[in-house]
Amino acid sequence: MIDNVGKSLGVLDLESALKMADDANLDLVEINPNADPPVCKIMDYSKFKYDKIKKEKEAKKHQHEIVIKNIQLRPNIKDHDLEIKLKHALEFLNKNYKVNFSIQYKGRDLEHKDKTGPELLNKILKYLSEKGKLEKDPVFENREIYFSIIPRKN
Repeated sequence: MIDNVGKSLGVLDLESALKMADDANLDLVEINPNADPPVCKIMDYSKFKYDKIKKEKEAKKHQHEIVIKNIQLRPNIKDHDLEIKLKHALEFLNKNYKVNFSIQYKGRDLEHKDKTGPELLNKILKYLSEKGKLEKDPVFENREIYFSIIPRKN
């Protein structure tokens, strides 16, 4: 048991702790329920909640949020269109965003997936190699190749 000034009062039973809190016109708040015996403090509960929310907001400000951008391609994309998409990807990597690529196969594209997919993947990696690196190996599933490129550390 801790009083409203911060002084430790030792181990008390519930009735006497509640009476002390009532006499001080404050609340009895359980600070650490996992301790043996549980730690309680006499304080204003609404102020305690306000301070807790304020600390959480402050901690949230300093967290780094990961932004993920998606770019979809087809295996028979023309060079100019690919270049435009890769310029967008380069802008995202410069902003420290993670870029997810998906190469989508439809119809007859599947017949040449062994040739067109790796070729397109190599073009993308070559273009973005200065600013980004492959996060993990590309995955082929459900007529699509998925891979992610993350920004390089400076």
